[in-house]
Amino acid sequence: MPKMKSVKGAVKRFKVKKNGSVKRGTAYRSHILTKQDAQTRREQNSPKVVAKADEANIKSMIN
Repeated sequence: MPKMKSVKGAVKRFKVKKNGSVKRGTAYRSHILTKQDAQTRREQNSPKVVAKADEANIKSMIN
């Protein structure tokens, strides 16, 4: 039986933290940030975590 391959797109986008939650990036952070409020840009700098409902699916893609 062959090994299961991880989804490389998911591996590049997500990281599992020590407590088991999955860290993710933020959308709308690449360019043309001058149109966004300063508050929005500040909020996008803070670390984000994947929702509990999606954690198991993403972990299966990574491992």
